[in-house]
Amino acid sequence: MPATTTTFSHVYPQGTRVNERGRLEIGGCDAIELAREFGTPAYVVAEDDLRARARAFVETLAARHADYDVLFASKAFPCTAVYRVLAEEGLSCDVASGGELALALKAGLHPRRLYLHGNAKSETELRQALDTGVGHIVLDSFDDFERLERACAELDRRQEVLIRVTPDVAGDTHQAMSTGQADSKFGFTMDQAPTAIEEISEYIDAVVSAAHELLPRGPETRLLLEPGRALVANSTVTLYTVETVKRNVSTWVAVDGGMSDNLRPMLYGSVYEGLIADRPLAAANERCRLAGKHCESGDVIIRDVALADPTPGDIVVTPVTGAYGHALANNYNGVPRPPVIFCRDGSARVVVRRETLDDLAGRDL
Repeated sequence: MPATTTTFSHVYPQGTRVNERGRLEIGGCDAIELAREFGTPAYVVAEDDLRARARAFVETLAARHADYDVLFASKAFPCTAVYRVLAEEGLSCDVASGGELALALKAGLHPRRLYLHGNAKSETELRQALDTGVGHIVLDSFDDFERLERACAELDRRQEVLIRVTPDVAGDTHQAMSTGQADSKFGFTMDQAPTAIEEISEYIDAVVSAAHELLPRGPETRLLLEPGRALVANSTVTLYTVETVKRNVSTWVAVDGGMSDNLRPMLYGSVYEGLIADRPLAAANERCRLAGKHCESGDVIIRDVALADPTPGDIVVTPVTGAYGHALANNYNGVPRPPVIFCRDGSARVVVRRETLDDLAGRDL
């Protein structure tokens, strides 16, 4: 059959198509062959999609504002290969812990292009940031300021900072993902912000004035854009193998992964799509619940998905798993975490290996 790129939802990576064998192809790689070579579950990243989205953010912002930077909110996909690709595309990086800072540095990002966030930064993390020469530390509270001031004095360092302010604007989203409302664990309130700014140091008096004037927009204002999910989500799909199909009140299609590799449906009620990799264009004629393998009734990846005659052994593909799939992966029920596979121009490479059973006890004494 002729290859096609015209039938897929925008949620799949750019360049996704059905190849001549009638199979789904990601980054030029046959999904069935990927499952056969690397096993399932597996995160499959279309590298060109990742790069294209990074370039789009940089080019679009550059065309609209002179003084800017694009920061990868790396909590979405903290993987050294992802950090490295986005750095190659000119992005800076936001890290939310000492661990993410270490990963970004290991990937080769310049410390000056890193921004350390976090609502409960420890003294150890602040000292780590100072020792490595992080460009900016984002202050989230007066406790943050006091710890940083103390660490700077002891180490005889000066540090550029930003202040995180919650604007008392609640997003139309799940409450667990909303961060801008006044009653939030993140940032200073609007009332606290001027005081926090005044206490940091004399050299930012100009910033105090700007903050009191609600930061009017202008060409002299530096604009930082911080995409995370928007950068990485659609670059990635997850491959699963169907283990059982059970028909009772509903049709339950159970796969070899679940809440250990994609926790978002259980945490936030996030909705996903799915299809069967070797017949993606076939009529999806059965309404199903795509369930995980874990000992939880709530371990359901997709509560309502139409699949084409699902059968044990089928490879199911769920898109938009680049954000918070790998990041939230866990070992519930002793399930090893999946690998991350980069695909480009028909070639596939492992950038994060699959965990082994030995890894599960690797920290036990």
